[in-house]
Amino acid sequence: MNRYRSLGLSGLRVSAVGLGCMGMSHAYGKPADKEEMIRLLAAAVDMGYTFFDTAEVYGTPEDPHHNEKLIGEALAPYRDRVVIATKFGLTFDDPEGPGPHPLIPDSSPATIRRAVEGSLRRLHTDYIDLYYQHRIDPKVEPEVVADTMRDLINEGKILHWGISETTEEYLRRAHAVCAVTAVQNRYSMMARWHESLFPVLDELGVGFVAFSPLANGLLSGSYDANIKFDPKTDYRAAMPQFQKESYEKNYQLLKLIETLADEKHATPSQISLAWMLNKEPWIVPIPGTRHISRLKENIEAANIILSKDELHAIDAALDDMPMSDVFGGSKISNK
Repeated sequence: MNRYRSLGLSGLRVSAVGLGCMGMSHAYGKPADKEEMIRLLAAAVDMGYTFFDTAEVYGTPEDPHHNEKLIGEALAPYRDRVVIATKFGLTFDDPEGPGPHPLIPDSSPATIRRAVEGSLRRLHTDYIDLYYQHRIDPKVEPEVVADTMRDLINEGKILHWGISETTEEYLRRAHAVCAVTAVQNRYSMMARWHESLFPVLDELGVGFVAFSPLANGLLSGSYDANIKFDPKTDYRAAMPQFQKESYEKNYQLLKLIETLADEKHATPSQISLAWMLNKEPWIVPIPGTRHISRLKENIEAANIILSKDELHAIDAALDDMPMSDVFGGSKISNK
């Protein structure tokens, strides 16, 4: 399989597996050591990663923009070799409390304008390769958001735009005003509810960026029922798939992935990623990690071939398989 692919018809070429950078700063425990992450990001570039995902809200109460600052500093030496995606349009309700924090959406043009300038400054760049609306704002019409994106593209501040957690109607309306390059939605063997959007993406020539492709790490096979997470800093403490009773419910799923991994001389993570990589040429997963060994493991998933028959068999098994609930996203606040 090619190690690189284009996001739909946009011409935006990225590594077949990208790197989700959120967990270095936010939601997966205390922020990782800065110098270690700078080394990890440099190693990622050396391995062939060209697609790095962040957002203005990935941080801590003490440093709300921690992740963008980290990415900006770490990737500055490689700016002409990498595609940086970041996001606008969210703040947290009660960021001091235990996560996942309720989200307050704001996609007004004035807020977008302020957000893009802040992200450009923190990322040490004069353009953003891919700029996502982080969540739909029910108070702002998609045409208004798309019109603002078109202006930012014309000004050279962003090159492409996308929408995270979109619906078909919202996507079609936005795309009609300013072509959308990518949709970024949650997708994994445990979270398949956005597959109904795939024919629309194919029709419109829009790429699909899969976040949480390992169900927040569960499908890597690295956790068991004895795992403990800090509820103050780690969202996984509250996620249904990591509750003690869920491991028994997910036994068949984890066993299926393990069996496929043995057959393909691969790891569970690689099978979980290859499953989606082989579905469509415009799907790009962005697993996150703080470990160089996982970086290497994840990018090599692009070398694993699954036939259409194998994919159909896996999907049929998933359709009939008992499994626990899986985290579906933070609640949207009405504030």
